[in-house]
Amino acid sequence: MAKQIRITAGDVSQQAELNETPTAEAIWNALPLRAQANTWGDEIYFSIPVTLEEENAQEVVELGDLGYWPPGRAFCIFFGPTPMSRGDEIRPYSPVNVFGRLLGDPKEFKGVPPGAEIIVERVE
Repeated sequence: MAKQIRITAGDVSQQAELNETPTAEAIWNALPLRAQANTWGDEIYFSIPVTLEEENAQEVVELGDLGYWPPGRAFCIFFGPTPMSRGDEIRPYSPVNVFGRLLGDPKEFKGVPPGAEIIVERVE
């Protein structure tokens, strides 16, 4: 069974499923995490204590994807277009390692303000 995590950001709490990649494993091993939310369009991102290189990095992601952004050592939650998007696509600032996917409605994260506390923990 795939590993699951819970992401709590402000008033939003959702579970997500991790994929079977070295990026997902490294993030799982770093849990639990606490950070402050940064927003960029319909993306929340925050630095985490994980340093990884690109791994099948994607220039465009899907609604609800979780990504790791190597240049900023950041955990990213994608719930809509970013300032780099063209049309309806969801485009990170630069390629990210997609390591998981939200199991709930990604658009719930639209209500999370910059600076909100984020907690990421394992669901055992």
